[in-house]
This record gives sequence, C-alpha cells and structure tokens, in this order.
Amino acid sequence: MYRIGVDLGGTNIATGVINEKNEIIGRGKVKTRAPRPAEAIFDSIKEAVDMAVANAGINYADVISVGIGTPGSVNKDTGAIEFSNNLQFNNVPAKAMLEERLKKPVYLENDANAAALGEAVAGSGNGVKNFVAVTLGTGVGSGIIIDGKIYRGSNFCGGEMGHMVINVDGIPCNCGRKGCWEKYASATALVSQAVEAMEGNKGSLLWQTCDGDLNKVEGKTIFEAYDMGDAVAKAVVDKYLYYVAVGIANVVNALQPEAVCVGGGISGQGEKILQPIRDIVKAERYSVYADKQAAIVPAALGNDAGIIGAALLDE
Repeated sequence: MYRIGVDLGGTNIATGVINEKNEIIGRGKVKTRAPRPAEAIFDSIKEAVDMAVANAGINYADVISVGIGTPGSVNKDTGAIEFSNNLQFNNVPAKAMLEERLKKPVYLENDANAAALGEAVAGSGNGVKNFVAVTLGTGVGSGIIIDGKIYRGSNFCGGEMGHMVINVDGIPCNCGRKGCWEKYASATALVSQAVEAMEGNKGSLLWQTCDGDLNKVEGKTIFEAYDMGDAVAKAVVDKYLYYVAVGIANVVNALQPEAVCVGGGISGQGEKILQPIRDIVKAERYSVYADKQAAIVPAALGNDAGIIGAALLDE
C-alpha cells in the first residue's frame, strides 16, 4: 500500500508517492500560480497527484491516503485552512474540497509541521520522540514533535518559533511584532545584513562574488567571500550565526528536545555553520549540567521532508 504526500507551496505544488519504507517512488510537480481561487489550486493538486501516481507506475486504488502540507494555519477539527497569506486563503474548507476531488482520505497540516515530521521519522531525527526542525529560508520555519506527535497548540497555531522576539523593539516583522527571530536568522536576513555591510566597505570581496550588483547578493555569494578569507564577510557570517544560535538556545531551553535539525539552503554549508552554532548554544543553554543534551544536526531530506512528512499524516 502507498501514501501520497503533497507539498503545497506558493510557487510549486510538489507531490510524491511514498512506499512502506518512506521512500519516494514517484513524483509530480506543477506551478501553484497563486493567488488563485482555492478551487483552481485544488484542481492543480489533483493534477500533480495524478502525475506522481503515473510516474510511480502504481494503481491509484493501492493509495490509502493523501497528506497535504500547506502554508498557514490548519484547523484539524474542521479541516479548514483558516488563514494562509501566501495563498490568500481564509477559512477554506480544504479537506472536504480535496476529498471530493481525490476520492481518498485527506489529512492537512501546516507545511513546517509536515517537514518536521518527515525529518523526525525518516531523516535526521532518526526516530527520536522529541524533536524540533528549524528551516532558514525566506523566514524561519519551525515544527515541533513531542512524543512522536506534531505539537499544534490549543488553536493549531503552535510551533511558530520564528516569531519569538530576540531583540526587543528591533526590526519590524510582517507579523506585527518587532525583533522576531526570523528578521535576524532567516536567509533573507543574512542577505540584508551582508548588503548593509557592503555599503560601508567598498573593498570587500563580497562585491566581487556578486559581480558588483547588490541584487545578486545571496547566501552562496556571501559564503564564497567568507571562504576567500574576506574580513567583512566573516564578520557578517559570525554575527548571523550568533543570531541563529540565540534562537536555537531559546528553543532548547524551552523544550529540551533530543535533537534540533537545521534546514534550508544555508544548511548546505554543513559543519562550517553547525559547529559555531553548537558552541554558542553550549555556552547559553540552561541545561549546563544535564547528562542529556539536545543534538544540533543538519536536515537530511532537503525539499523532500515536506512531501514525506505530509504522506505520513494520519490524523
């Protein structure tokens, strides 16, 4: 028997057929083309699901469920996507609409939660019961697994660690607060920090790696300058990693998980960023004398985490 996972993003809808070993054996992908009416986007989900089934070469009758990770908040009681600013959804009865199209049980979840479940079960979590996944992307996404289950809170909006404040009265966030972690630790924040540093240091190699065009500054170009020994790039990266580590230390102090995995494109830098983060967390964590300490590990599944985690949804 098979399950299907759907990663519904603002740009793409990616689908996968998952076997009993939690392996993706068939894939589908279409453009989301948001914003569009929910009906149209859900038709595209069916199209992408059909593509994955055909790619896997299986019979759709052997699929037992379809799980969908979506941006925004999902009410598990009603099956509604209550709010998703990326999709411009507001109280959309997604479960009923998708089950009508897919003719299978449909399970919905916030996309970061789905990715955390995927990593916890089939990725870097290695089956641990208490686990937090942090994704450094456009914002800071996070998902919390407690006793092997997704933690959603009393109103299904739990786990938004990117919106804990690490700098009171700091940079305004689009959530309405100031100083949120994601305004300092996201990949977007790293680029902003580098651009600000470059404007005051015209001789920095950061200008060389982006061909002198501030619009071309990205994580890759920043770390290229860092690897070349550029002092400005090193200062930017060191400060950025401190912001990342402060947030992770808060997560560890609050939840004491067995592991925290770090994902997103920047995590591809591996130990170059992970070891400094571990060192800072070690110095700042509350559990100084505990025998068990949270491991800080790289995400293992990449963009497949959301698909696999969605497929694993069963409630």
